[in-house]
Amino acid sequence: MASNKRPVARKSAASPELKEEQQTTELCALALDLADGEFNQDIVAAATHAELAQKKLDFQRLLRKLLNQSKDEVLYGAIELARDEAIDGYRFLRNAIEEGAASVRIRLPDAPEMEIDAFAIPVFVHSQGGLDPAHDFQDSAAYEALLDSFTTAGLESPRARVVLVSHAYDLDEFEKISYGQLHSMVREAEQSLNNKKISAAPALERSMAAGWRATGFGPDDSAMELRFLLGFSLKRADDAFYAVPAAEKAADAYFTKRAEHYQQWTASFAPVVARCLGRGRGSDPALRLNFLYQDLFFGARATAQAEYAMLQMLSTLNQAIQGHDPEQLEAIIAPVDLDDEMYLRVQLRAADSILAESDKPLDLSADLEMEVDDVRDALRNLGLSRLSVALRFDADGAPREARPLA
Repeated sequence: MASNKRPVARKSAASPELKEEQQTTELCALALDLADGEFNQDIVAAATHAELAQKKLDFQRLLRKLLNQSKDEVLYGAIELARDEAIDGYRFLRNAIEEGAASVRIRLPDAPEMEIDAFAIPVFVHSQGGLDPAHDFQDSAAYEALLDSFTTAGLESPRARVVLVSHAYDLDEFEKISYGQLHSMVREAEQSLNNKKISAAPALERSMAAGWRATGFGPDDSAMELRFLLGFSLKRADDAFYAVPAAEKAADAYFTKRAEHYQQWTASFAPVVARCLGRGRGSDPALRLNFLYQDLFFGARATAQAEYAMLQMLSTLNQAIQGHDPEQLEAIIAPVDLDDEMYLRVQLRAADSILAESDKPLDLSADLEMEVDDVRDALRNLGLSRLSVALRFDADGAPREARPLA
């Protein structure tokens, strides 16, 4: 159960370890207080508003310092601490760290304020035999065309300066990029865009050092792989291209237009992306690419992780269905706690026997009802109609308080 007490930072730190502990509790406590103020505006007194404004400044300064110093242990530790305290505080802190890691403001005397963001585009790649890392981004003409497309096709402002990493990251590589490392990569990209001379980029190089995880696809295998395009966009902080209108209808129209530009881009430039991946020319069969939406680094990664987990779940269940009448099977959906991590489980049953179970990670801040609805719709696409939802699966794997799902 969440505690109402705030973590208390130590008064002094006699060692680096104690100083990091103090920073962890301080960052967490500030985030919890700010989250309380954000979600309880109606009961915040005028005097408290001034206190919260000061705490916001303290929070932003400490967060920038920790990101600049790549203090990942502190950042991840504060998130874990907030996770055990309050969901609102956990969500607030994680969002602030993710945004701060992926975006940097540049303020110079007698110059407009600039901003650089790390964006990513996840793409599911369907092929025969899988991708070959030796052919990754070897077509320089395709790379230049892809780079230019971000501004010419309306994904980024025409006045933005964009750099694209000439590497298609796999999920394992992308998941290993931490908050501090990404922040360093953003700063390296900013140096690259602002300086004519070539500068070292150790954080960026480290992100690609391990290479793709081995897949083991045979030449005749139907392969599905997840890859990420990673780019950095430098622009004026006041660029009207990125300004979301305040009015609801105008904001909806703004995002609809952005989505249309993106859909047009995926249709027009999918062949160029295929060439960057080393496929689609000559006798080599073209790839089939399914793009997810462009987003800041951590948003794109989370969306892709969720989609990938869903596809894995459906693959497991679809294999279990083979040889059975789907109309005679029952699927039970419920959360399950495994080693202090939450998952959404689907248990597939035939009469009283369990045919298969599959789990997908469930974030504590996620909307459980929406997550269940997404799984329900996916299960119906497999031909399953007897669906139930339970309060949870217990330690023995038995569903508790199961009921039919409308």
